[in-house]
Amino acid sequence: MRDGLIRRAIKRLALIRYTIDLSLTRLVLRAQGEPRYRLTGACNGCGRCCETPVIAVSRPVFYLRSLRWLTLTWHRLVNGFEYVSEDRRHKLFVFRCTHYDPVTKQCDSYDSRPGMCRDYPRNLAYSALPEFLPECGYSAVYKKGEQLRQALEKANLPPEKYEELVRKLHLKE
Repeated sequence: MRDGLIRRAIKRLALIRYTIDLSLTRLVLRAQGEPRYRLTGACNGCGRCCETPVIAVSRPVFYLRSLRWLTLTWHRLVNGFEYVSEDRRHKLFVFRCTHYDPVTKQCDSYDSRPGMCRDYPRNLAYSALPEFLPECGYSAVYKKGEQLRQALEKANLPPEKYEELVRKLHLKE
């Protein structure tokens, strides 16, 4: 009982901290300009983003044992993310979410879900090249895509190469 109260209090504090951090981050991003991409589509409830959350971390967090331990412990205790694996090349931690029910494809803690879950996929609009899971109902369209697509058309590329670039660079509606 007491552990549950402590966990809820920590989650509430984490949400407050995340909300403040997110507000400041968005303020800085707005000062730098609009996001590069416009999100299209909608959640189709596939649940793939919830099955195995992936978190990019800085080099010190990835390599320094104490920071690594703190990060992994935080995500286990506060977010309910169990460490599964890592991608050393991209400095990513891969988790399994204990709140995700693979049968119903629902989150059992939706109202108190972590900030990264609350902001998905909006946070991808500022990425250099946003990547979505193949099953995802969302996609991104580069806001200046028409100009780039016209430049590619003038380059006289083979049709398959042109289509590949249009897809990878998110130039198509």
